[in-house]
Order: sequence, then C-alpha cells, then structure tokens
Amino acid sequence: MPDVRIASSQGKWILLTTVLGSSMALLDSTVVNVALPRIGEDLDANLSALQWTVNAYTLTLAGLILLGGSLGDTYGRRKIFVIGVIWFAVASLLCGLAPNAGFLIAARALQGVGGALLTPGSLALIQGSFHPDDRGRAVGLWSGFGGIGAAVGPFLGGWLVDGPGWRWIFLLNVPLALLCVPIALRHVPESGDGRKHGRFDVLGATLGALSLALVTYALIEARSGSLVVTLTAIAGVAAGIAFVYVEKRRPDPMMPLGIFASRQFTAVNLVTVCVYAALGGFFFLAVLQLQVVAGYSALAAGTAMLPTTVLMLLLSARSGELGERIGPRIPLTVGPLVCAAGLLLTLRIGPDASYAADVLPAVLVFGLGLVALVAPLTATVLGSVDASRAGLASGINNAAARAAGLIAVAALPLLAGMGEDAYRSPTAFDAAFGRAMIICAAILVAGSILAFTTVRRLPPDCRRPECRTHGAITAPPLEGEPVKKRIA
Repeated sequence: MPDVRIASSQGKWILLTTVLGSSMALLDSTVVNVALPRIGEDLDANLSALQWTVNAYTLTLAGLILLGGSLGDTYGRRKIFVIGVIWFAVASLLCGLAPNAGFLIAARALQGVGGALLTPGSLALIQGSFHPDDRGRAVGLWSGFGGIGAAVGPFLGGWLVDGPGWRWIFLLNVPLALLCVPIALRHVPESGDGRKHGRFDVLGATLGALSLALVTYALIEARSGSLVVTLTAIAGVAAGIAFVYVEKRRPDPMMPLGIFASRQFTAVNLVTVCVYAALGGFFFLAVLQLQVVAGYSALAAGTAMLPTTVLMLLLSARSGELGERIGPRIPLTVGPLVCAAGLLLTLRIGPDASYAADVLPAVLVFGLGLVALVAPLTATVLGSVDASRAGLASGINNAAARAAGLIAVAALPLLAGMGEDAYRSPTAFDAAFGRAMIICAAILVAGSILAFTTVRRLPPDCRRPECRTHGAITAPPLEGEPVKKRIA
C-alpha cells in the first residue's frame, strides 16, 4: 500500500515535481493564444498557420492521452512521466528555435505527444505514492497549485511576449524540466497496475488521431475548396468509422464502447463537447480580438482573462457542494446559459474598448458560468460509471473536451467568414469575431438544452478534490485509476 505522508520531505518533493510537470503542459495550453499575433508577425504566418499552431498540440494530446495513461500503468508511471517531461522539454526547445511556421507546427505536435505522456502520470503518481489518509489533501494541493498556474499562465505569457519575446513561452519549459526530472528520479516511488499485460491499442490510437487530423485539416483548409480538401474530409470520416469498428472488436480497446451504455455518461460527454467547443473557440479568438481590434498589448490581453480563472479557484468548491445537494441537472443547465450570456457581452469589445466597461463584465459573467458547471460536470462523469472505471471515464471526458476545442478552433473561423489575413485587418476581424461569438453562444445553449433533457439521476458524492479545486479552462480535470499493486 502507498505510504508516503504529505508532511514528510519525500511527500513535499513528490508534490513539487508533479506540479512542475503538469504546469508545463498546462501553461502551454493557455499562453500560446496570447502570443499568436506576434508569432504571425514574426514568422509571416496566415490565419491557417495560427490555427495549426494551437491545434497541432491539441491534436496529438487529445489523440494519445488515453494511450499515455495505459503506458504509465504498464511500464511504471514515474518512468513514463519522466519520459514525457523530457520529450516535452525537447519539443519546447524546438518550438523556441523555430525558423518558420511549418517547423513550429511540427514541434507543437511533438509537444502534444510529450503532454499525453506526462499529463495522466502527474495525478497518477500522487495517487500511487501517498498514504490513503493523505491522498485527498495531496490531490487537492496538486489541483490547487495547478489552478494557480492556469491563472498565472496568460499573464506570464503576455509579459514574455512583450518583453524577451514569444519564443520564451516555449524556452521556459527547459529549465522547468531540468528541475523536475532529477527530483522525480530521486524522490518519487515507482507505481503501476499489475493487471496490465503490456498490449496496447496502437491501431485504435492511430485511427483516432488520424481521424481528428484529417477532419481538422479539411476544416482549416476548406477555404480553398479544392478536391484534396474534400477527399481529406471523406478520409477523416472513414478513419473515424474504422476507429469505432476497431474499438468494438478488440478484446483490449483503448476506449471500450461498453462504457457508453450508461446514458448519463454519454449525455454528459455530449454536454462536455458543447461546452468545451465554445470555450476553445472563445479563448482562441478573444485574445486576438483584444490585441488586433481593441489595441491591447499581449500582457494586457492575457491579464484580461485572469478573473475567469480566479473565480474558478475561489468558488469551485462551493459549486461542487451545491451540485451534490441539488443534483447536476440545474448546474449543467444554468451554467452554459450564463456562459452564453458572457460571450454575447463580448460583442461590446471593439476598437479602444474600455476594460472596466466592456471587457470585465463579459469575463466575470463568463467565469461565473464556468464556476456553475465545471465541478458538477466532472462529478457527474465520475458518478455515472462504476468506481473501478473512474480513470477511464475521466480520460474519455478529458479527451472529448480537447477534441471539441480542436474542432472548434478549426471550424469557427470558417463558419464566421474569416479570411486568411483577417487578423491583420481590425475591421474584418471585428465583424467575424462578432459572428463567431454568436455561434459559440448558440453551441452553449444547445449544451444547456441537452443537459436539461437528459441529465436526471444524481451521481454518488464526488469527494475527489480534483473535481472541485480546478482552475484549468482547456479541459476537465483528470482522475487517476485506483492503485491496485505497487511495482518495486
């Protein structure tokens, strides 16, 4: 049985290295958006290249995160975590040295692979190391510090972009990794799951990632209207169908389709797709709107979003407690509607927008909507399946959220009528941003209606701290698999 106590020096070292590792992946999910206008200017990149700068990372992360968790369970969570941190740092170095947009996009895809290895392992290491009596507090501290990192990320990113330059948002990961890896090797015990047999659903992971990649390419390049785009879209749908077929037939699938027999689980994942699609589109376009149209600096644009994360950190626990008392249906119905109202308020953000009068009200309303829905959503996902499948359910929910954001970033500029050079024209971008926010608000309303009509049964109490103390806005928090066996 895991026996590390949180008050011990080893416990503190474990918390430090897991927070450092998860913060690397978390920061790069949030700070890159702030740097996009400067990246486009320095690398002479069009809007498609900026979309790929965000999506290349999300694509490999979403496509491989379930596989990354399985690798850790089989070969040792510390080992896979350390490999992921090193991989992520090397890819970050390549991002920081990128001579052109194509090189940067390829390096971002490699970053996502590293993120898929280290992200599941970060929480699993805590759950596999700490004594059961201390595990809840340890996870709460881990999640809380991660939330602080999410809050600091856009501010730090803006400061780096306006100061040393955008390349430092990537280069900063290298010293973090140099600190993280030795601590992990010296102080973190190895853990794994003895039930695992060493076979992996590589075909399923490949088909899933390929389907996402092809569909994303087709959406981003759809403006050209070429035959290649049409054929790519067809191939992406075919790969998705093949993925479902493979997962249904394999004895050890990456994503067992039987888990969707729970109508509650299926419904809440559909709500997740709606919510995080709108979030992904909003956070991609909002910082561009603030810089391109409103004339904000990168630092000011990053700081403008800070109240959203602060609200989540301060109020998520109370939201979780309320969800336990009244059930998930009301929070998952009202939360998206409040978020939608916040997005409609962003239509006030135009040239020379006042932060106090135009930006802050939208950010606050949007943040309150997130507070209302994120903790109950996570609790409902975990409560809709057997406790032994909580890790799998959480991984699927996390991957669904990231995939939704990926598709939104690819499709929203197309649906809003943004041209390749729209972000270089304040007038054109402002008009397209307004259309995009109306689309995002409509998606949130659809999620609210879906929650109201499908979410009924109360889940068991979710007393896992990561359900409540959660400041990240790119995906729901992960829940690790129960620890069954220690590996010496």
